[in-house]
Amino acid sequence: MSSSKNRGSNPVRTAENADVKAYEVGSKKIKYAFHISPECMKAVNEMYKKDGSTTRNEFIENAVNFYIDYLTAGTLTNYLAPVVNRMVEATVEISEQRISRNLFKIAVELGKISHMIAATSDIDDETVDSLHRMCVDEVRRINGIINYESAVRFQKDD
Repeated sequence: MSSSKNRGSNPVRTAENADVKAYEVGSKKIKYAFHISPECMKAVNEMYKKDGSTTRNEFIENAVNFYIDYLTAGTLTNYLAPVVNRMVEATVEISEQRISRNLFKIAVELGKISHMIAATSDIDDETVDSLHRMCVDEVRRINGIINYESAVRFQKDD
């Protein structure tokens, strides 16, 4: 009978040119033997907890998967461009939502003011149309930056 380094009934198998053996019964992972430089292992030991990995094995597996994704993408630019694009799109979407909520609040306040003024004023339709045209022209001219003090001066000059 020959002696074997295998524990229990886990047989030695060959997979993709490497000697492997099942790590534990029921595990989907397989144990491989690799050679790694001491400097690289030192870096793994220092960094795996910072990555959020619970084990060095998990850190190395994440690193290998990341590198495979990088190689599959072709170049760094091709790999990072979609990632950056998704981040920018998410940032823009959040900004759009914030701006939309603020514009809604401003529109509600403007509606309340408009109704209060309309309820207390006796202005004919022709004056309202003239005021609308004047305000559209003014907003175009001043690029939408309305200043209350300028409006007061304008009204007092008439």
